[in-house]
Amino acid sequence: MADPELVRFTLDNGLRVVLAPDATAPVVGVSVHYDVGFRSEPEGRTGFAHLFEHLMFQGSESLEKLAHFRYVQSSGGSFNGSTHPDYTDYFEVLPAAALERALFLEADRMRAPKLTQENLANQIDVVKEEIRLNVLNRPYGGFPWILLPPVLYSTFPNAHNGYGGFEDLEQATLDDCAAFFDTYYSPANAVLTVAGDFTVEQARELIEKHFGDVPYRPAPVRPSFAEPAPEGELRGEEVDQHAPLPAVGVGYRMPDPINDLDGYLANLVLAGVLTDGDGSRLQQRLVHREPLVVDIGAGAGLFGPFEARDPDTFTITAIHPHEVTTDQVLAALDEELEKLAATPPEDQELKKVTARWAASLHSEHDKLVSRTLALGSFELLYGDASLVYRLAEKMSAVTAEAVSAAAKALRPDSRAVLVIRPGSADSGQGSSDQEGTEQ
Repeated sequence: MADPELVRFTLDNGLRVVLAPDATAPVVGVSVHYDVGFRSEPEGRTGFAHLFEHLMFQGSESLEKLAHFRYVQSSGGSFNGSTHPDYTDYFEVLPAAALERALFLEADRMRAPKLTQENLANQIDVVKEEIRLNVLNRPYGGFPWILLPPVLYSTFPNAHNGYGGFEDLEQATLDDCAAFFDTYYSPANAVLTVAGDFTVEQARELIEKHFGDVPYRPAPVRPSFAEPAPEGELRGEEVDQHAPLPAVGVGYRMPDPINDLDGYLANLVLAGVLTDGDGSRLQQRLVHREPLVVDIGAGAGLFGPFEARDPDTFTITAIHPHEVTTDQVLAALDEELEKLAATPPEDQELKKVTARWAASLHSEHDKLVSRTLALGSFELLYGDASLVYRLAEKMSAVTAEAVSAAAKALRPDSRAVLVIRPGSADSGQGSSDQEGTEQ
């Protein structure tokens, strides 16, 4: 996709704005990204960032509860929000004629969401039910994104998970909500993105009209979540009452996604070489030739790529038969990584992976909602929304030597290994008391 026009500016209250006009279809996407995710939530309040995301849909000082839903849906639009490690996003996609409606709705809740005890209690129950549905009552529900971080990481921001423990959620107060809003939900801590069928002049005028008078509050100082990489292999084990087969998850530290993007991209390509498609190396060896596993995957980021700042995690997960041991799976994995570290992949193998990545990126960014959200998140995390349109080219430029170097860095003496044991009625609580975040 050819790079479209991008217009970026900042309002007096600190709100950063990205405009991406595109008249190919009479629709618009509007998103707001706040620079706060579950890594920023206070200790003892696990799940608070995700809980607060829910509260932002419960009305405002000028709109009653459910008004946001009604106004968007009556315009023929859709909306949602999601919580990530380092940001929270909200979006609407509507007919182009409803642009002002979307801007009003986002500005209105940025100004003053309706924080009441009734709304808080209701949304705590909603989030708890979401955890039951998505984690506690689902096979491999917390694997690996909930259960692997506490094995690999030692600090609270990196090790805990943002769905939250029930006890922490139940102890959340309105004072906690007010403090969280005042700290993180200021225009100076946010990026507004508008993409689709509009003129820049029209959008500027409407944005100034609706967001210009949102009071300025300084953006909080963003802490570093850095911590040392493991100096040996770390192991953890969990019982999953619903899992039919054992599983193993392996986590490694990755290059800094922001300050070492080339190294990060090499890890994305490495993940593809290992498990992308039936002809990939781990699929061929561990699923077809030996076979040791029934399912295997590799990826950059516990929540996908480009979702977090440093530190981020390279994961390899496998589900295997009862008769296969964890160490058998790890030995085969280490052998394949050693082969890649010693001998870079052939050009054809590399091009197959990078071409698939490029096609996937182009396909995703052809979707208005995906493009809107990507532009906002890249402006927030990288300070450069236009990087979205250069990713496919940068991915295609990853060399075989860079992939080999990425494989060499995934060492057995600097990783976390999480073992999942299938549970039974009398085998203990397993993952039923685990924290559970939205993906």
